[in-house]
Amino acid sequence: MNKFNEREKSFEKKFANDQELQFKVAARSNKYLAEFVSSKLGKTDKDKEAYIQEIIKADMEEAGNEDVFRKIKKDFQTASIAIEDSEIRNQMEKALLRAKEDFK
Repeated sequence: MNKFNEREKSFEKKFANDQELQFKVAARSNKYLAEFVSSKLGKTDKDKEAYIQEIIKADMEEAGNEDVFRKIKKDFQTASIAIEDSEIRNQMEKALLRAKEDFK
């Protein structure tokens, strides 16, 4: 019974570590994406930091990346900047890959 409990705790610890890593990767990915969008929107360094926080908060609204995509799309529309959905999604993918590389 003792071995079973040890194994269970080991799996729980691995699960917790995996969840933490996924959170860190997502946050870093959102940071990279927000930096890209900020540069396109012409934000200052101070505004860029605030925008990174806005993107991270937007990602907390629902599971997946659609909440972030909608926010970015809306921000570009508000700024009257024409950008294809495919370019936004491409930048989202690049940011995710870059973030994953950071944690290897």
